[in-house]
Amino acid sequence: MILPIVAYGAAILRKKATNIDANYPKLHTLISDMWETMYASNGVGLAAPQINKEIRLFIVDTTQIYENMDDAERKQYSDAPGIKRTFINAQIKDLDGDEWFYNEGCLSIPKIREDILRPEMVVLEYMDENFKTHIEAFHGITARVILHEYDHIEGKLFIDYLKPLRKKLLQGKLNDISKGKVKVDYKMIFMK
Repeated sequence: MILPIVAYGAAILRKKATNIDANYPKLHTLISDMWETMYASNGVGLAAPQINKEIRLFIVDTTQIYENMDDAERKQYSDAPGIKRTFINAQIKDLDGDEWFYNEGCLSIPKIREDILRPEMVVLEYMDENFKTHIEAFHGITARVILHEYDHIEGKLFIDYLKPLRKKLLQGKLNDISKGKVKVDYKMIFMK
């Protein structure tokens, strides 16, 4: 089932999410709905707070980024061909590598894209959908998408990394999003 995406301005996007266990109600259905929602919205990642769930759960599929690149572009990134993965109760263990800019967007903040500086590598401890624990290093675009989604479960948004003047210049567009004055081709909910 395709779920509506929570728009910028909703309080849940600014809350730190809570851990869950294997007894979380209908978890596998929720994860399946999140995949369906993410693909229907043309996203590469989706966090539970974006569908109005205050839990530490996010999904990432960076394989689709690489499918749209030619071989020369793909060779620039150490994480090609990407991953498709579910992350539960994730915790960052380490950040490393040179910081680099990449143009990011967010399903909760439609029609705004900005160059954001993030480290090249993240080591993450997380559980998969079967609650098996993993500690794994991710690089390149995959690390970036993971860090973007991880921020969602920490109550942060990519616009928080912008310089104050740039954020001030975007404030009118952000206000319009929070008031529902934005057209998108996916379901959104606007709440405080």
